[in-house]
Amino acid sequence: MVHFPQEPIYADVLRLVRLEGDIGDIEIEGEIPAEMDGAFYRVHPDPQFAPKAGGGDQFFNGDGMVTMFRFKDGKVSFKQRYAKTDKWKLENEAGRALFGSYRNPRTDDPSVIGEHRGTANTNVLVFGGDLLAMKEDSPCLVMDKHTLDTDGYTDWNGELPLRTFGAHPKIDMETGNFCNISYAAKGDLSTDGTYFEIDRDGNVVARAEFEVPYYTMLHDFCIAGDYVVIPVSPYSSDPSVLEQDRPHFYYDRSLPTYLGVMRRDGDGSDMRWFKHEEGMCSCHVMNAFAEGTKIQLDTPVSKIGSLPFFPDKDGAPFDPELAMTELARITVDLASNEDVVESVTKLGEAPGEFPRIDDRMAGKPYEHGWMITYDLEKPYNGPPGPFAGVINTLTHFNVKTGKEESWWCGPDGSLQEPCFIPRSKDAPEGDGWLVALVDDHLRNYSDLCIFDALDVAKGPIARAKLPIRLRQGLHGNWAAADLLAA
Repeated sequence: MVHFPQEPIYADVLRLVRLEGDIGDIEIEGEIPAEMDGAFYRVHPDPQFAPKAGGGDQFFNGDGMVTMFRFKDGKVSFKQRYAKTDKWKLENEAGRALFGSYRNPRTDDPSVIGEHRGTANTNVLVFGGDLLAMKEDSPCLVMDKHTLDTDGYTDWNGELPLRTFGAHPKIDMETGNFCNISYAAKGDLSTDGTYFEIDRDGNVVARAEFEVPYYTMLHDFCIAGDYVVIPVSPYSSDPSVLEQDRPHFYYDRSLPTYLGVMRRDGDGSDMRWFKHEEGMCSCHVMNAFAEGTKIQLDTPVSKIGSLPFFPDKDGAPFDPELAMTELARITVDLASNEDVVESVTKLGEAPGEFPRIDDRMAGKPYEHGWMITYDLEKPYNGPPGPFAGVINTLTHFNVKTGKEESWWCGPDGSLQEPCFIPRSKDAPEGDGWLVALVDDHLRNYSDLCIFDALDVAKGPIARAKLPIRLRQGLHGNWAAADLLAA
């Protein structure tokens, strides 16, 4: 009999789903554009079993549950399966949790010491004919893009034998290469990092190693033309955290922020860490690009750690106002003789998170971006959310003109991360649709909503109405029909 702890990460808006299933033809409100042909994949943490320790676990420690929405001929089908990692299989056979706390192998059952602890719960992306399920503290998991069956972990034919694999890869549309980072691959709390690129045939065609200024959570990065850009926020840890089984990361306000920049075609020896003395938190990247000798990184930032489940090192209470993230542009100059950040400029008014772009513009100068944002003046009828506020609004940012347009989802729920879908392969930037799950916290349902990407203010043009609510997800991506056929 499964009993989950009576804790916020299992209650209300984070109530577990733990459901695998299929719906051949979802009920539609409105009309799905006939041109939408492909699949939207996303993933959320959904523990198979109650935590081994009985309580105090992290949201990020749940088993990955992958969802596929297949769009074709104005219809949408649904398929949902667990990412059957080594951890999932071992625990499923035992009928209970065997792996302990988030990123702390010292808390595992002796029978699984040395096994992969990954949950594949952070991001999913079709590349090279497969669906890749990723979590940054473990190798890359391969799944079937049609059935969602799990094939297992890959090391890219022995070319990439890393024990960790980043969860926010970027696709270079010029080369077709899959670009990604790995960190802490050499051991718990290690400061090593690796940048790599994989071509369409699965060959590792670039690899560079570097050292990070301090152990941290390198959750996201970006390419910028010929460069790699890696933000470092003051999240860190130390051996006492593992020994005492505390939350793996803490936010250390005494640490500076860094922006790492190096060439993509180098060996890592040219890495420069541009310092910003006043620490600021950046978890996700919207985009980056090179402009002459300057590198611009656009990212939501906050004055302190934005994740309440990773406490301050000094014990300071979580401050929702200081933790609110706002879109900003961080600028560094490669021609400078000093390794310092040149400027941090506010880009948008609406505070929010989970930034997305037209992915064809990754690493290039761009115009359009989207985030789910907080409108704190709007009413909310549901239970408290897990973060600084309720992410109740979808906002389109024109980063060239400064114009913002938003749609509020109403008083009863919130939105999950959006994903852009181009109208066609050669459509202009931003010409297409956004998809985003809208959760009703009172009725316990989710709708997959479709928006005109450049006119989100008018609201959804269609809704695929699920008979269940999907748990708060992390990230996802669109695969056009040609990628599904390959």
